[in-house]
Formats: sequence, structure tokens, C-alpha cells
Amino acid sequence: MQIVVIFIISLVIIGLVSWFFTIYNGLIHVKENIKKSWANIDVLLMQRSDEIPKLIKVLKSFAKHEKTMFDNVMVARKSYLGANSITEKADADNQISDALKSVFALSEAYPELRSNENFLNLQDRISGLENEISDRRELYNESVNNYNIRIQSLPDVAIANAMGLDQEEMFQVNDLKKKDVDINLDNLYDEPSNSN
Repeated sequence: MQIVVIFIISLVIIGLVSWFFTIYNGLIHVKENIKKSWANIDVLLMQRSDEIPKLIKVLKSFAKHEKTMFDNVMVARKSYLGANSITEKADADNQISDALKSVFALSEAYPELRSNENFLNLQDRISGLENEISDRRELYNESVNNYNIRIQSLPDVAIANAMGLDQEEMFQVNDLKKKDVDINLDNLYDEPSNSN
């Protein structure tokens, strides 16, 4: 009888230890998935950032008097390159996206720009990166959502608290960025375009 009790207690202990390690490893898995998802976004953000100076160089040859717009793009890029946290990088990403919308709108005011192969290639490349970034944001937010649900669900919450795990923030667009960008190109038609 004593052997049966010891056997049952051993099975319970082994079961509890196995349960603990299963939950622990699952929490580590979802936490690391967030890091991987963010790294994928970060690579694309850097690729887009690397394309910006090339785009500005092409644009300057057509629209030299658009210095303020070009400066805004470069300031947004510098903000991204100096960002350290996910929140800072997300804010910088939003700044770059807004600045690029204005830059791409320039092609409407400069017909010769729309026919420039370098501009069109860079526009396609950056637009493709924007689409990939959007897709990766969705995957990142899904990873964060799964993680946040896990650390709040029973029985995982007990182990998550013991590990000191806190909720992660989703990659969100702030409310100011949700409204449509106002692009006014009326004055561009009054000024001569410079093409080289």
C-alpha cells in the first residue's frame, strides 16, 4: 500500500513539474515570437530607410525648390535611425510614411518625374516595402495579442507572474496619424519645374 501511495505522489509531482515546464516553455515561445516578429519589421523599416536618400536625390533633380518636403523626409529618416524602442520606431515609421505620401504626390505636379525610370523604380520598391511592413505589423500584433492572452489566462497567469512577464504593446498608429494627409499641390503648378 505504501508503494502505491509513493507511486501516486511521484506521478503527481512528475505531472506538476511537466505541467510547469510546458507552460514555461510555451510562454517563452510566445515572448520570443514577438521579438522575431519585430525583427522582421525592423529589417523592412531599415530597407525603406536606405531607399530614402536615393529617392530624394532623384527628386531633387526635378523639384529643387521642394527643400522643406525633402528635409521633412530626411528628418523622419533620422528619427527612425535614432529610435531605440519599439514605440519610438513605430512613431518614426509613421512620420516616414506621412512624408513619403507627400513626396509621391509630387509626381502629379511633375509629369517628367512620372516618366523617370529611377523614380518609378524607387517608388515601386518603397511601395512594396510599405506593403510588406503592413503585413508584418499584422503578424507582430498577432504575436503580441497571443502573448498578452497567454499571460492573463489560467493557469499560465501564475507562472507568468512568477516570471515577471508584463503585457506588450501592439504596433499602433496614433490617432493623429489616422486622419487623411492633406496634400496641397496647387502652388506647384504656378512655379516652373526644373528638369535636368
